[in-house]
Amino acid sequence: MWEAYGLKNQDLLWASQAFQGGIAGQQSATCGAVASAAVCLGLRHRYPSSGEKAEKERQAVYKEAKKLVGDFIEKYGAVTCIGLLGIDLSDEEARKKARDEGLFERKCQQYLLFVIDKLYGLEERRRSPEKAG
Repeated sequence: MWEAYGLKNQDLLWASQAFQGGIAGQQSATCGAVASAAVCLGLRHRYPSSGEKAEKERQAVYKEAKKLVGDFIEKYGAVTCIGLLGIDLSDEEARKKARDEGLFERKCQQYLLFVIDKLYGLEERRRSPEKAG
């Protein structure tokens, strides 16, 4: 998304690295894919002043993030890692079993693809307002 938003800074790819497992493995926290999407939306709507335009962008990022989270919960039934994966990530044995069985690749990858698709959809509608209706 950093390229789609014209950020041109690969350092931004590291901005959400600690979000794995619901922010540093705190599985009761929001899924890292969803949290990262919120960060992307904030960067997309950044505006360097505090005037009317900045307020409009703040409202837009809130509205888009709320919609994305709502759509995610509607599709997957949860937004926390423990709710999505059904395992205790703090249990090393359970984590190893999940990794060995491909749970993270199978489930987490679909969560990532979902939020990426949503972000690109939002960007497409933003660039083509007639599609937003």
